[in-house]
Amino acid sequence: MKKKILIIIADYYKDISSGLMKSAKKEIKHSFNIKTIRVPGVFEIPVTISKNIKKFNGFIALGCVIKGKTPHFDFISKATTDSIMKLSVDNKKPIGNGIITCLNMKQAINRKKKGREASRAVISVLSQ
Repeated sequence: MKKKILIIIADYYKDISSGLMKSAKKEIKHSFNIKTIRVPGVFEIPVTISKNIKKFNGFIALGCVIKGKTPHFDFISKATTDSIMKLSVDNKKPIGNGIITCLNMKQAINRKKKGREASRAVISVLSQ
């Protein structure tokens, strides 16, 4: 039976999230049953994983946070990353963190293929 992976994607920056999704799915191909849930921003990713933690073997978190003129970037990035790590360790399930944190849109555009790395991480842990 194929293992199940949930991809949670934050659509705040639609062009960036589309690239992240495309690169993540390219890596997974047909080896897994995949479901996708879209959320408005990266802050909603951990709770979505938590609500679905028992239904899937692994998770891929995708999204983008771009630094603005306030400390909001730092708070959102740290809170999301810490929550994802805690969920992964506490539940002993792999969560590929494909949430890119960038200083500007140009960096984000250049990194939108990073979904592939998150997929590889999940596949690697699932095959242990």
